[in-house]
Amino acid sequence: MLNGIRVLVTRPEHQAESLSRLIEQSGGISVRFPTLDIVPRDAAEEIKNTLANLDSFHWVIFISANAVNFALKANSGKIPRTKFVRFAAVGQSTAQAMKMAGLPVDLVPENGYNSEALLAMPQLQQVEKQRFLIVRGEGGREQLATTLRSRGAEVNYLEVYKRIIPHIDSSPIVELLAQHSLDVITVTSAEALQNLNLMLGENNKLLSLIPLVVVSDRIRCIAADMGFNRITVTDSPIDTAILETVIKVCDRGIEWPN
Repeated sequence: MLNGIRVLVTRPEHQAESLSRLIEQSGGISVRFPTLDIVPRDAAEEIKNTLANLDSFHWVIFISANAVNFALKANSGKIPRTKFVRFAAVGQSTAQAMKMAGLPVDLVPENGYNSEALLAMPQLQQVEKQRFLIVRGEGGREQLATTLRSRGAEVNYLEVYKRIIPHIDSSPIVELLAQHSLDVITVTSAEALQNLNLMLGENNKLLSLIPLVVVSDRIRCIAADMGFNRITVTDSPIDTAILETVIKVCDRGIEWPN
């Protein structure tokens, strides 16, 4: 299907295996170039203390599978369950990580996989005086907390990981760009896209000529502002949906602006 097409995979190293394997099974060449590294925060005691007192909250919301997994790592592989707290996930991948950790999933969006989809759920419309804990990485989006507070809720954060730019050699990617040998770029977060821009420096103009596959309209808008003009959005952020979109791009099933 992909017939030797080179696809740049910018996922963090520990999350790139599945998508890379799918690309290669479809006849493509996966070019791994992690533009984001996800590492634990140096705040183990704070995380342990907060997780030991979950019963002081009405809701605990996990923003990502990383939020679940890094909370587990900081707390000896356990997240306490309590019958008085309801647990929510932003999307299906996060919900799956919660189930793997032995946590209930009391709320997950039926459609969508972001804060907006979760905020649209009926259970989060009347939340006055309810206490929420949002488990996330450092410096995440504020929309969820801001909206919940506007509805009268009290919101606290538990930040369990941070994102950094990896220290890796970019020269192989620069060489591929110079040879016009990269066919598609995949990006799954705004920060990964911004880091890609930084890591490749003066080669950005070549980068923006390549079709870009992203997983949300928000990333599409950021990419457009950065100069990309051949951008397409997947139906969901899961790897199979990303692969399907890459195949569609390579089959010229997408019309680009002139």
